[in-house]
Amino acid sequence: MSDPRERRERALGDQLNALLSASRVLTERSAAAFHPDLQPAAFHLARWIYAYGSAKPSVVAEAVGMDRSAASSLLKTMRERGLVDSTPDQADRRAVVVDLTPAGRERVRRALDLRGSSLRDRIAQWSDEELDAFTAMLRAFNSAGESTRRPWPAE
Repeated sequence: MSDPRERRERALGDQLNALLSASRVLTERSAAAFHPDLQPAAFHLARWIYAYGSAKPSVVAEAVGMDRSAASSLLKTMRERGLVDSTPDQADRRAVVVDLTPAGRERVRRALDLRGSSLRDRIAQWSDEELDAFTAMLRAFNSAGESTRRPWPAE
């Protein structure tokens, strides 16, 4: 039989797995709300651009953990559907930067609203103190050992 600490750690692991599973389901739904004809990975690209702004396709791909050629292909498809524009990079005219079109930005906003309403439904009955405590614990958990990590790679 395991000791109390091991049981607590396993219980935490079970809850983290449940959280990750629920997050995957919500991401799939959000991706479908973004554009039902595109792979869910397109939503990841669009969401990153929405949050951080225009960037070189290689930066976006690396930031979301995608292969550059797969990201390039998806960005091309998104451009064909009017969700993304590409323009010459001001710093390097041989390169391009991608950004969301107004239609792409609106689709991301609607998909994020769907995610937000799901989260709000889950925490609707929580007190402000419970919400603050949970946020603080998640922040501590997420930042443990990650002090040098950036939200996107340096180029």
